[in-house]
Amino acid sequence: MASYVIDSELYKGIYGSEEMNKVFSDESLLQKWLDAEAALALAEAEVGLIPEAAAKEIAEKAKFENLDMQTIRKGIVETSHPLITLIRSLEKVCEGDAGGYVHWGATTQDIMDTAVVLQMKEAQEVILIQLRKFLDTCLELAEEHKETIMPGRTHGQHALPVTLGYKIAIWADEIGRHIERLEEGKKRYLMGQFAGAAGTLASISENGLDVQERYCRILGLEQPTITWHVERDGFAEFASIIAMISGTVGKIANEIINLQRSELGEIEEGFAMGKVGSSTMPHKRNPMVCEYVVGLTRLVQRNASLGFDGMIQEHERDMTFWLTEWSFIPQICILTSGGLQQMQGVLEGLIVHKENMNRNLYLLQGLIVSENLMLNLGKYVGRQIAHDLVYEVSMKAFEEKRSLLETTLENKEIMEHMSEEEVRTHLDPKSYIGLCKQFVDRVEKKWSSTILSGK
Repeated sequence: MASYVIDSELYKGIYGSEEMNKVFSDESLLQKWLDAEAALALAEAEVGLIPEAAAKEIAEKAKFENLDMQTIRKGIVETSHPLITLIRSLEKVCEGDAGGYVHWGATTQDIMDTAVVLQMKEAQEVILIQLRKFLDTCLELAEEHKETIMPGRTHGQHALPVTLGYKIAIWADEIGRHIERLEEGKKRYLMGQFAGAAGTLASISENGLDVQERYCRILGLEQPTITWHVERDGFAEFASIIAMISGTVGKIANEIINLQRSELGEIEEGFAMGKVGSSTMPHKRNPMVCEYVVGLTRLVQRNASLGFDGMIQEHERDMTFWLTEWSFIPQICILTSGGLQQMQGVLEGLIVHKENMNRNLYLLQGLIVSENLMLNLGKYVGRQIAHDLVYEVSMKAFEEKRSLLETTLENKEIMEHMSEEEVRTHLDPKSYIGLCKQFVDRVEKKWSSTILSGK
């Protein structure tokens, strides 16, 4: 019986992706504990610490289907220990004396930390696949709309004209950096953990580093320089990157929510008959998916902060925050993957209302390009005087609800230096989009290889 939204048969389609739910399933976690135990036995056999036959037997029997989930679940409660029942269960299914070599020289945290890292490794690959697809979609949209002019806004007000492609290219650039962060972070946080009770490898000191190197190699993880039982910066870094990814996805969702407002109506998250915006107002076409995603982002970012709390550790081992990692790392990965999946669908079905963008571009009757008029006037009278003159005619246009063209043409000081044709040209919003198209091309050039190379 599910009791949390991630596992809920009702809600899990909103809160996560199927691929990520599998990564953090009980079956997956249990198998990764077993994978760590098997890798340890094989590594120890390689250096002659335990018999090769025993290691092979342990590795062969370290399979999820050979153990009973309910026995392990009950054992965790009865012993108040997270791993001892699994160790005993694996020992029992091994034939001969092989079971006596299970967990040789290890401590519980070695196995459990390594299992979490193995889950993170899988989770990272799922997210990287999603991010590359998301980046590709952003780049396609940016290219398609690099000349689709719309109002740019600062402080919630019209600022200067931009293009939709330019706006989306900014999203793409941010996503590209997240891919870089994940790739570069692997060497710092995808590390195996095998260090023994106090982290000194005293239990097998003569062979300790050799076993550790082989253990990590078998599992496809980095070998640490020193024990990280109380070094939790790796998890904090991973959580930070995941939270930033979620933040970017949430920002995109929030932007679509705002641009879909009835008063703006510039873009829409997508609609098909059957999608219901309200149970009581039949006309509503709400940005429901984007609202879900913003909610997921809030959950991710609050939970990810536990990674920083976990960096405060006591002495050589400390379980008080270790416990939180088993909870928040799966949650932030599942929720972020769910957000990416939801927003991928939004971008693929994005509706662009160019006519509304064009309407809004002229909403302020030329005020959106007052800067252009000011700078060109400044060539004759200097920037500060030009600013004051254009400020005067802009406020007059604003207060009297007239066009900036009208109030400018009435101003003798301005018209002493400029012709009516010049003023009209400078107040055309479509002539003042700066380097929007060039910026789209730069982003495309920078990140298209990331998609093709898979890096």
